[in-house]
Amino acid sequence: MVLTGTIVNAALIVIGTLLGLLFHRIPERMKETVTAAIGLAVVLLGVQMGMKSENFLIVIGSLVIGAALGEWWKLDEKLNEVGYQLERRLGGKSKSSIAEGFITATLIFVIGAMAVIGALDSGLRGDHDVLYTKGLIDGFTALVLSSTLGIGVMFSAVPVLLYQGAIALLAIQIMKFIPESLMDDFILEMTATGGVMIVAIGLNLVGITRIRVANLLPGILMVAVIVSILHIVQ
Repeated sequence: MVLTGTIVNAALIVIGTLLGLLFHRIPERMKETVTAAIGLAVVLLGVQMGMKSENFLIVIGSLVIGAALGEWWKLDEKLNEVGYQLERRLGGKSKSSIAEGFITATLIFVIGAMAVIGALDSGLRGDHDVLYTKGLIDGFTALVLSSTLGIGVMFSAVPVLLYQGAIALLAIQIMKFIPESLMDDFILEMTATGGVMIVAIGLNLVGITRIRVANLLPGILMVAVIVSILHIVQ
């Protein structure tokens, strides 16, 4: 089935979150240190992703234009509102905990080449190995994140399911219209641009910054636009 890999990925996020919630009684000092460790590891992951760019001007341009659009559309506020709605429905006392867990986990799980490549493999070749691997990584990350950020992490399984599922279902149609070289360039620069966002997430987790990472998301769309323009010009 085309969606098998995506469903397994989302299920492992839920399972990881539930396991993480079992360890919510971890001492506060330990939670702070664990969160900082996760943040540092996420920064390293983002740096590795960012270094994959073959034209960093695309990354810079995409992030600058994307940030302007994100602030204009107030994406961060809207995503936080989704988290607050979940908080109210669940009767939570902390207004920000579920929102923070939901946004942080969603950005970590959705941004990256594995999500796109894995979904394309599922749709085009029925090969789910990449998404199975991503699911294991996401599940472990969800376990650790939920032990500090709470149940909001679990709700990130929904955008993962919708995002990767849509790519898998549309994969055959996408490849009919998009040249392979263009797709390769897009995945490469999208990975690098996403890597910068991942670094920002890591810095936020460590507590060094409070960057509104969600407002950078239109940068992914701008990567597609800029790469397509360069492909046509060349």
